[in-house]
Amino acid sequence: MIVCLFSAVIWRGVLIAMHAPDSFSKLLAGGITISLGLQAFMNISVVIGLIPVTGITLPFFSYGGSSLMVVLSMSGILLNISRYTGR
Repeated sequence: MIVCLFSAVIWRGVLIAMHAPDSFSKLLAGGITISLGLQAFMNISVVIGLIPVTGITLPFFSYGGSSLMVVLSMSGILLNISRYTGR
């Protein structure tokens, strides 16, 4: 279920990046989407034992004040970009 939710967030971020109004917004939305996706992929890979322990938190779920603040800020920026995409 968690993997499906992260896939949906990543897919929506890609759509936002593709339909952003200018190149800066496209690059920013793409970077935020890649950052969230890579962070989730690395954490899930550590949990199932594919890579060694890295200490990266799972976005939106893991406990940590600064990590949660940064992830929520990135999500807010992504939502603000989506406001101007017309989708």
